[in-house]
Amino acid sequence: MASQLDPDRLFPADTRTREIARSLYATIADLPIISPHGHTDPHWFAENEAFPDPAQLFITPDHYVFRMLCSQGIALESLGVPRIDGGWTETDGRKIWKLFASNYHLFRATPSRMWLDHSFETVFGWTKRLSAETADEAYDHIADCLTRPEFRPRALFERFKIEAIATTESALDDLKWHRMIRESGWSGKVITAYRPDSVVDPEFDGFAENVEKFGELAGEDATTWTGYLAAHRNRRAYFKEFGATSSDHGHPTARTENLSQAEAEALFQKALKGTCTAEEADAFRGHMLTEMARMSLDDDLVLQIHPGSFRNHSGPVMKTFGRDKGFDIPSRTDYVRALRPLLDAVGMEKNLSVIVFTLDETTFSRELAPLAGVYPALKLGPAWWFFDSPEGMRRFRETTTETAGFYNTVGFNDDTRAFCSIPARHDVARRVDCAYLAHLVVTGRLAEDEAFEVAHDLGYRLAKQAYRL
Repeated sequence: MASQLDPDRLFPADTRTREIARSLYATIADLPIISPHGHTDPHWFAENEAFPDPAQLFITPDHYVFRMLCSQGIALESLGVPRIDGGWTETDGRKIWKLFASNYHLFRATPSRMWLDHSFETVFGWTKRLSAETADEAYDHIADCLTRPEFRPRALFERFKIEAIATTESALDDLKWHRMIRESGWSGKVITAYRPDSVVDPEFDGFAENVEKFGELAGEDATTWTGYLAAHRNRRAYFKEFGATSSDHGHPTARTENLSQAEAEALFQKALKGTCTAEEADAFRGHMLTEMARMSLDDDLVLQIHPGSFRNHSGPVMKTFGRDKGFDIPSRTDYVRALRPLLDAVGMEKNLSVIVFTLDETTFSRELAPLAGVYPALKLGPAWWFFDSPEGMRRFRETTTETAGFYNTVGFNDDTRAFCSIPARHDVARRVDCAYLAHLVVTGRLAEDEAFEVAHDLGYRLAKQAYRL
């Protein structure tokens, strides 16, 4: 069966530009993968057990997949997404897969379709188009592959040429899987990242109880302001023992504050009592970003800010299935005023790395590129989440390069739970960047020899450098 993958996919249509894009891509297509931010499950690499079945590998854990099916009225239960109350969900992987395959047309022209087709073909050798008619054959083919040792997580990690991958764990995580990986003697570089949202956000469920547990883990009285900050320092140091080079902060807004100790402590005590207003909770989160930045000056953790997602937009879905079930929606986000308190405090520190992402594309040329184009501490994260797509990546380069250049960006990160999509996502990013660079060459804005160097930087070096890997 012929390949479903066009070898010139995502390259420009005109012949001259396409030839340059091909030449650029040929030099970076097989570079090692640096995956500095993502959500793969560390227990995969710790236990190295076979993935259960194709549905549990491709469908049930991937909100990109099940949100599209949900949009067409397909119940999450029928896709195997677990309910909080333990109620019925489909457990038959073949039934889930056939439902998915019967609706595969929904993914036409989406990034998910490109990632899935790439994974089916390059990872599993499945070259037919998935449909209701081919569903059983595809399921059997992939299920058979999953029984083989070369399809275990560690073997795939090595086959994908992953040089380093960062998972993301809560500040309350004991990191037992990372400890198991380290003690196993396996050479794969799987590191953690410090995600303290549950003990930084007063509106997070169980905030006061989380802070109490946080203090116990850190050996501090985290109910006092000084003990709370000390607990963060201790936990950050613990995460660094397991390879962490970054912290990650998923706040509703990009707001930062630089409050006095008395103001911060007063807000903290209100947060513990559950009496913060929405404004006060936002102010506290904002102040903690500045505190985290100061800690980064001491321990060198890169500070990642992921704002602007209205998380868990559907109340009924949140109640039934919990967090991270595809109902996080982009919202308008201010950066110029929001980041100023943090940048006034630490923005000129050349040894600090603050990487900012956005779900509001309108801010790239107006706000983020000008900010990153002048403050030494600030870098732009790649096109993220809903814009981790060919068009989103192209728009990112077009709207940021003229003001911030290439070297105030940090390459690409895949930010995914879908393990087999990692090489597909990096391949898309590399192709889009090569297409953009080829266009710059043809229009006389970049010398061809420089384009080859930039392609390597965008595909590999900048991510490794920015995340201190």
